[in-house]
Amino acid sequence: MRHLLAAAALLAASPLAAATLDVPSGKYANDPAHTSVTFRLMHLGLSNYTARMTKIASTVDLDAKDVARSKLAVTIAANSVKTDFPFPDKTDFDGEIGGGDRFLDGKNFPEIKFVSTGITAVGKTAKITGLLTMRGVTKPVVLDAVLNGTMQPNAMFKTPAFGVSATAHIQRSAWGMSFGTQFVGDDVELLIQAEYRPVG
Repeated sequence: MRHLLAAAALLAASPLAAATLDVPSGKYANDPAHTSVTFRLMHLGLSNYTARMTKIASTVDLDAKDVARSKLAVTIAANSVKTDFPFPDKTDFDGEIGGGDRFLDGKNFPEIKFVSTGITAVGKTAKITGLLTMRGVTKPVVLDAVLNGTMQPNAMFKTPAFGVSATAHIQRSAWGMSFGTQFVGDDVELLIQAEYRPVG
């Protein structure tokens, strides 16, 4: 009996046991007021320089009974970078990062896209594999995601919802952004927060 219980517990914890969400299946979109994509990278070996993207649109085609069958799509405006550079009268640093051809080159490639190709979910954690396209270059990326929670309709909110956090590391030079890597790190950490509510 002990062996049977141990085997059952192992199966329940394995990716073979479908992770579920206690909200309805269907198409969900991100709540822009509660969505953020922040990135940071090392500056001169002294500090992690932090900035954010402000125009983010994302959808999830959710299979609540088997999260691994769900699909995620994200589109970010490349020129929506906000650096909080303290001297905007001297340098348009947001425009240089978001629109300049040394970095995101939003003039020629206005959209950054991520489309999932697979999800491996265990409990409240998941690895979301997908293709990230920037500057016309597409490369595979893995997001390490955590389900923060779900919500059923209540007196304040009329729809179900769920929220996730995710992180990823990419090498910016892989997307053609090798300028200045001797000063500012090549490794970029992505920090993502998102709340999703049903479409329509």
